Amino acid sequence: MKKRWDKIRYQLKSMRAQLFTVIFLVGLIPVILFSIIFIRTYNGQTISQRNDEVKSYGNVLSNLVLSSGYLFGKDSTEVEKEAAEIAGVYQGRVMIMDQNLKVVKDTYDMEDGNTVISTEVIQCFSDKNAFFTNEIGDYIQLAMPIADTSTENVIGAILISYSTKNLHLLEESINYRTLLLILAIAICILVISMFYSYIVSRPLQKVTDSIDDITRGETDVTMKLNTYSELKKISESFNQMTGYIHEQDTARKDFVSNVSHELKTPLASMKVLSDSLLSQDGMPEELYKEFLVDITHEIERMTKIINDLLTMVKLDKNSAKMQVESVNVNELLESLLKRLRPLAQKRNIELTLESFRPVVAEIDDVKISIALNNLIENAIKYNYDDGWVRVSLNADHKFFYVKIQDSGVGIPEDVQDKIYDRFYRVDKARSRETGGTGLGLALTRGVILLHRGSIKLYSKEKEGTTFTLRIPLNYIVTENVGS
Repeated sequence: MKKRWDKIRYQLKSMRAQLFTVIFLVGLIPVILFSIIFIRTYNGQTISQRNDEVKSYGNVLSNLVLSSGYLFGKDSTEVEKEAAEIAGVYQGRVMIMDQNLKVVKDTYDMEDGNTVISTEVIQCFSDKNAFFTNEIGDYIQLAMPIADTSTENVIGAILISYSTKNLHLLEESINYRTLLLILAIAICILVISMFYSYIVSRPLQKVTDSIDDITRGETDVTMKLNTYSELKKISESFNQMTGYIHEQDTARKDFVSNVSHELKTPLASMKVLSDSLLSQDGMPEELYKEFLVDITHEIERMTKIINDLLTMVKLDKNSAKMQVESVNVNELLESLLKRLRPLAQKRNIELTLESFRPVVAEIDDVKISIALNNLIENAIKYNYDDGWVRVSLNADHKFFYVKIQDSGVGIPEDVQDKIYDRFYRVDKARSRETGGTGLGLALTRGVILLHRGSIKLYSKEKEGTTFTLRIPLNYIVTENVGS
């Protein structure tokens, strides 16, 4: 029983059920509201039109009364005939009263000669241009003054009562037909809602199936949805995502293979060197030193690979705590260039620093040093002999800017959007020769983002590369640092 209720609740929360409900209500509610407004407006206009008609006939009757002197005891068959016609046409009653509220003519012949006191009639004597209505059950009473045009005095009043039964019958007929129309429209909307919600939700099942395939480890998954532009965009984004996942998976496998090779090679070299030292007695001291220097180089190479891996793992696990403090960026760059200048001098590469102003910023100097060191070192390694590397520092009231330019080999345009991907190396053979692991730029970008900064690249193949960093002078503390 519980599973059944869970299934029902799941179906009610489904997109298909909610889409069906929304379409049905959005389609039906306006129809109902429009019908209600239309009926009320029509009925109001019908009553208003009937009042105007009765008023028009009342004006004719009023003019006949004035012209015939009917209120002053003169007989007039025209007045009586007109009053009778009005009462007959509108299934009602007409009473003509003088200024003393005495009934001169009653089409029912019940109140002739009597005095009738009515609020509407009394109001007529206070405004010669107005008429007053009062609805009583299935009848409406309309009172209007009889004004003498010569003296502009009200000398009498006409009280017309007419039936609204026909109007109410017409209203009921319209209501009935409107209800039938609403039911017919509701059925049409119901069918359309069911069909449309099914059509819209059906492609989403393909998305679910594709996600399940990825969950099972199938990274080479594509999806094609051409039903709606939004779903087509979803399928394109999904395919881009799966393509990226597949590419990353392939790159990760390549990286594992490369790291295995990188670690295996120095280990094998150290084993050969150590075996040579152990197998030969009485070797010259110079040869011992040469072997030990080679072993030290291999150890340093392994240490760099391992350190890069550990740093990347820390960034991935969001455990990179920021040790922010005010740092003199000018001195930081001078220290970095001093450390890297021997590397540049080996290939006669000119390494210069241009500072436009003193800059003090709130940064994690260790992490920023790693990022800047990676960029400057890459500018040296991937450069031509006798080339140049220029580092410049500038700032405004909000950010400081570091630009690193080189005259090196450049980065092909078709791979520039991939250089920040982890494990990616533009030239794998050359990167291995220079000791690259494919993590340097990924680490650099991660550090810049931790500082809420940005990094931009401009490069042309064989014409050099320029990296521009923009970092806030004041560190912005937010949650989920490093995410």
